[in-house]
Amino acid sequence: MAKRRRALLVLAAVVLAAGCVGPALSPAANSNPANESSLPEASVPPAADSVAAYRAYLVTNTDLLVARTKPFVDAVIAGKISQAKALYAPAHEPYGRIEAVSEVYGDLDPAINSLEGDVAPGAPFTGFHRLERALWQQKTTTGMASIARKLLADVTALQALVTTVDLDPATIANGAVGLLNDVSASRLNGDEERYSHTDVWDLEANVAGAQAAWNAVKPLVLGRAPDLANSVDQGFAALTAALQPYQKGADWASFSAVTPTDAAAIGQLVDSLADPLSQVAAIVASAP
Repeated sequence: MAKRRRALLVLAAVVLAAGCVGPALSPAANSNPANESSLPEASVPPAADSVAAYRAYLVTNTDLLVARTKPFVDAVIAGKISQAKALYAPAHEPYGRIEAVSEVYGDLDPAINSLEGDVAPGAPFTGFHRLERALWQQKTTTGMASIARKLLADVTALQALVTTVDLDPATIANGAVGLLNDVSASRLNGDEERYSHTDVWDLEANVAGAQAAWNAVKPLVLGRAPDLANSVDQGFAALTAALQPYQKGADWASFSAVTPTDAAAIGQLVDSLADPLSQVAAIVASAP
């Protein structure tokens, strides 16, 4: 096998050398811009690399989602309200990081993360926000054991799904933009965590998740639109810096600490970032 591998490497080197020499012996080909543009961009990594990088991010965070949801669910089932409240935001946080592609999760997304107002009449209200309402508004876990068990089953199903779900760079890029749009529309008014007021956890997780999606496809953009890539990087840096004052050690401040002026300023940063980021999908869609 070693001899065969060396022979293949030698052959590859010869072919590569011939490819490098060929254009130099053909001035007509070099002078044709259309011919140059048709050459593959050797410095740009393939789309599969971006998908693999983002899938690894999904796997890491769904693993964390399951690991954190288990003790939260156990506390709900045991009726330990104070403990369940303390575990709620950290358990929900990893889901916020992977919401960029939540549309590919099918029925698992509404089962895990629907807000009360998004549930169709007659449909069951389940997931994190159903338990949030029980803990903070109703102040009881009575009747919540089945909801808690279903939540754990659903995040466990999601953990398996993300290893095989179809993804492509354009979906990842569009998902990042959609997530920022959700931040602008609903994360900055306190509606997301209307009972626990842990919206800043969601806000930071969504921004981190959108940035992870961007980082996955960024290599496909750098060789094609470096100025755009720089604009997106600057936008994420500004937005991340704006959220830092609300970090309290490993936790995040209550949404009550975010003044209307601060929320408006953060919203402007989100919208400014969404503009250049919205141009990315068209660029990466043609990546080989």
